[in-house]
Amino acid sequence: MMHENLISEAIIGCAIEVHKNLGPGLLESAYQECLAYELSLQGFLVNKEVPRPIVYKEVKLDHGYRIDLLVNNQVVIEIKSVEAITDVHEAQLLTYLKLGNYKLGLILNFHTVVLKNGIRRMVNNL
Repeated sequence: MMHENLISEAIIGCAIEVHKNLGPGLLESAYQECLAYELSLQGFLVNKEVPRPIVYKEVKLDHGYRIDLLVNNQVVIEIKSVEAITDVHEAQLLTYLKLGNYKLGLILNFHTVVLKNGIRRMVNNL
C-alpha cells in the first residue's frame, strides 16, 4: 500500500496539471472529472462521489455525505471553486476523514490564480 504522503504529492501534481489546462472559474464538477481522469492516467484507483453514511449511536443514516474523490481508498479530496477556503470547508473535510476513518485529506480550491494558494492539507488524528 502506498503511503498517504506520496499519494498526496501525486494528487497535487495532477491538480496543478488540471489547473494549468483549465484555469479558474469552472464548476467544481468539471475539475472533479478532469482530476479523476488525470489520477487514473497515473495508475491510481479513483472513486467519485463516495457515499459516507452517518452513524449516530445505533442508527445508520444513509443520506450522509458524499466524498468528491477518494484516491486509493486512502486520501480524501474535497474539490472547491470558491473565492476562499473557509473554516466550514475545513470542518467538512475533517468530518469526512472522521466518518471514513481516513488519515489524510486535501481541499483543492481551483478558483485561484495559482493553485498552490488554494490547497489545504488536513490530517485526521485517529
